[in-house]
Amino acid sequence: MAIIDNPELYFQTKIYTGNGVDDRDITLDGSVDMQPDWLWIKKRSAAASHRLVDSVRGSSKLLFSDQNYAEVTDANEVQAFNSNGFQLGTDAAVNENGQTFVAWNWKAGTSFTNDASATGIGTIDSTGSVNTTSGFSIISYSGTGSNGTIAHGLGSAPQVVLIKERNGTNNWVMSHQPLSASLGDYTRFMTLNSNGAVSGAGNVVFQGSAFTSSVFNVGTSVASNRSGGTYIAYCFAEKQGYSKFGSYTGNGNADGTFVYLGFKPAFVIQKNATTSSTNWQIFDNKRNDFNVVDDYVLANTSGAEGVSTSLDFTSNGFKIRQSAGYINTSGSTYIYMCFASNPFTTSTGVPATAR
Repeated sequence: MAIIDNPELYFQTKIYTGNGVDDRDITLDGSVDMQPDWLWIKKRSAAASHRLVDSVRGSSKLLFSDQNYAEVTDANEVQAFNSNGFQLGTDAAVNENGQTFVAWNWKAGTSFTNDASATGIGTIDSTGSVNTTSGFSIISYSGTGSNGTIAHGLGSAPQVVLIKERNGTNNWVMSHQPLSASLGDYTRFMTLNSNGAVSGAGNVVFQGSAFTSSVFNVGTSVASNRSGGTYIAYCFAEKQGYSKFGSYTGNGNADGTFVYLGFKPAFVIQKNATTSSTNWQIFDNKRNDFNVVDDYVLANTSGAEGVSTSLDFTSNGFKIRQSAGYINTSGSTYIYMCFASNPFTTSTGVPATAR
């Protein structure tokens, strides 16, 4: 597998302060230009719902990771995706004067269409945007109400698929394939807008088989496949030096577990899958550019950014520095999704620097 030497081609974090000015261009400040296809914005300094937009649905089409709301159209929040960033309107949720914000940006980029009956790939038609190099696709499809398979375009099996119904108030559902494999049940799922644990066995959100290099599957649940429902799916396959999706077991000690990723992380989202009443924690290397990483926002709540000693980012992974239940209960299983700032070693042998 080829190593991605420059992850900033495909993922970048941007922090900015709102000014309330219309048609405001926010420029990413990575080493290379990157036009985002999936943009996730959170106000840091005050409570506000997370805003998620993408190039497949359109920049004015909002979803909220902390809510089960149907898609909302608002042209005064994110107005456009630019060649190296995005444009904002005056809405306080993304551009309130004097408030601070974080924006996470992913690149997909190549238009994708699959007519299932014509290609023989899957049973439900899909369209979207795909980047096989970074292992990320944004897939749009319409539900049928019957078990189905959907082409994702990645060429390798996705390890995480996150789905939201656009025209209904069903929850965000996530198949985390490494977790499902460890439990021996591919019907298990997590709920992004909830603090709950992994679902029980035998659900119908996903079918009881692993995703393949060509399709992911959905069951008959309204959360993933309601007849008349329209859905968006964010699909992620692992790429060496860039992304990793897995789990670790807590040890209940402030000298916590070390999680090897094979790269220095730029973004980590993690969740206790064993215990309910624990939140989805998001950390990144822009809000904290040195260790300990302690600034967090919660994907499933609208609350302002919090501070708590949590973890260290290292040249090849992350190290837990907290015994609290949200990150390190002894014996609990924690899932994560991570994206890189630098590979541990590039394809030419250049090592990542320490924090």
